[in-house]
Amino acid sequence: MFVDEAIVRLRAGDGGAGVASFHRERGRPRGRPEGGSGGRGGSIVVLADSEVATLLEYRRHPHRRAGDGTHGRGDLQHGRQGADLVLGVPVGTVVRDAAGVVLADLTEPGARVVLVEGGRGGRGNAALAGPRHVAPTFAEQGEYGEEAEFTFELKLLADAAIIGFPNAGKSTLIARVSAARPKVADYPFTTLEPNLGVVEVDERQFVLADIPGLVAGAAEGRGLGHAFLRHAERARALVLLLDPSPLQEVPVAAQHGVLVEELRRHDPALAARPRLVAVNKADLSGAAEAAAALAAALDGEVHLVSAVTGAGLPALMHAVADLVDRAVREAPERPGYLLHRPAPPGFSVHREGERWVVRGKAAERAVALDDLTVPAAADFAARRLTRAGVDEALRRAGARPGDEVQIGDLVFEFQDEAEQGGKDGEGAV
Repeated sequence: MFVDEAIVRLRAGDGGAGVASFHRERGRPRGRPEGGSGGRGGSIVVLADSEVATLLEYRRHPHRRAGDGTHGRGDLQHGRQGADLVLGVPVGTVVRDAAGVVLADLTEPGARVVLVEGGRGGRGNAALAGPRHVAPTFAEQGEYGEEAEFTFELKLLADAAIIGFPNAGKSTLIARVSAARPKVADYPFTTLEPNLGVVEVDERQFVLADIPGLVAGAAEGRGLGHAFLRHAERARALVLLLDPSPLQEVPVAAQHGVLVEELRRHDPALAARPRLVAVNKADLSGAAEAAAALAAALDGEVHLVSAVTGAGLPALMHAVADLVDRAVREAPERPGYLLHRPAPPGFSVHREGERWVVRGKAAERAVALDDLTVPAAADFAARRLTRAGVDEALRRAGARPGDEVQIGDLVFEFQDEAEQGGKDGEGAV
């Protein structure tokens, strides 16, 4: 089953916690600190894989999570890092965040992007030891991994795309000129998904896509083809295939106008793409006259072909190959796209009801200790908050001594040490 769009919920792994531990020997009940640090949580990476053809697996299993880091242990034993999770997607996949911002356009095999990062592992008391705290009795907690929702959208990488009304003969044509074997039947909308075929012309090759049929009003949801026009967005050239049969009930000139308008409504750049016009079913009465009239109206060449008998197809495929070659010369690269997201601010201060709320990794890391009831740990956290600028930000926001402040799950009273003259560099906890 071909699936070209999937919404996924991704969560990176949590970091392991550090541990407070001491080397013990006879006569020295508490020696040097030897608590190990926790391992970092695994991140989630999206990788363009040429062996993956559809996003079906992510439609079936939209929730994915990377491995957690393990906790540190005594005797300087550090926790193991969580395993990264690598998600293979088809080449040509576009990744968007929940707001619709394009984060990556993976057009090359091997292109990758990190979507959510694993939580940092907490440091053990051996790593926290310093001149002020020679033997800290506390350690850091591990951080939670990032979690977010993303949309994967596949846009096929074709050199040329066939656009036409339902039953215009697009599937028959691609089956005639390549090894593709799409479903062919005598009723509308037999093509329910795009098909790709490799066409060989002399010593040249190009990839041809068959896009499900367009009808007038497709932009408003009529028919099926408009939902698949994304697969024509990367095509270097377009082939507008017109049907002169009475069953269409729309003259070829009107078909041409409808197709161009629907392309324009989908994406003006797509409507401006180099294109060829072909009238199919040359064996039908009136087909030649319709092609000649359209050529006169457009003041350009219109190919008369038959996808069933093959008449006119060699000339059409040569023309498509020439058009693709010209497009490659003019724009040889189809570059991918990776958005370099700026690092979020260290923290932000907001008033919520009667309480000040501080959000951000810098503030949360400052108080992420295993036991803040220990005076030394509270002093350590307070000095961290001061160095991070949280005290000053609270003062600028209007916080007063005695106001409640929340950072993560921790709630404490704000104490403006600067206003009191300060006490040995202590902060506001």
